[in-house]
Amino acid sequence: MNETSLILLALPLLLVVVVIVIYNGIVGRHNAVDRAWASVLTQERQKNKIIPHVEKMVEQYKLHEASVFTEVTKLRSAISDLSQGGVDAAKLALAEKHTAGLLQGLKLAVEAYPDLKSSDTYLKVMAEISEQQEQVGAAIRIFNRNVEEFNNGIQMFPGSLVNAMFNRKQSINSFSDAEAQAGFDYKPNL
Repeated sequence: MNETSLILLALPLLLVVVVIVIYNGIVGRHNAVDRAWASVLTQERQKNKIIPHVEKMVEQYKLHEASVFTEVTKLRSAISDLSQGGVDAAKLALAEKHTAGLLQGLKLAVEAYPDLKSSDTYLKVMAEISEQQEQVGAAIRIFNRNVEEFNNGIQMFPGSLVNAMFNRKQSINSFSDAEAQAGFDYKPNL
């Protein structure tokens, strides 16, 4: 065989290899988009599973703290009643009852919640919600990057030619937030 024959045989073989590589690239980018979208959904699901538990814990903590403050108010009132008008064993017994109840509640609170401040708990809840939202945002950015790479792969030559002949994949829309877009006066003319 001469060189011309080898070149004529190599060109179709090279073309087939190029088409296979492009085809596989399109499939791989499409799969990356699917995986990235699954990550977005996973992060959103995680956030949606955690937040109700955290909110419930904060609400329970808030109710507990309110009950402790109520007990403190009752105790102050009972002590205040003691100092008015002489010795009253019934008032003293009531004050002791409120003291015992308060101490028992505080003992449980200290065991369960070493720092009796709901504002700290709220700050922790807000930090957890913020962290979860950042994770969702990161997953969306990865998804949008994969969408861009996929769309470029099926819209640019020669990928567009291979896609039209074999894959027939459609462009995928990037994630966008209509609420966030409403806050901007500028709209790109894409």
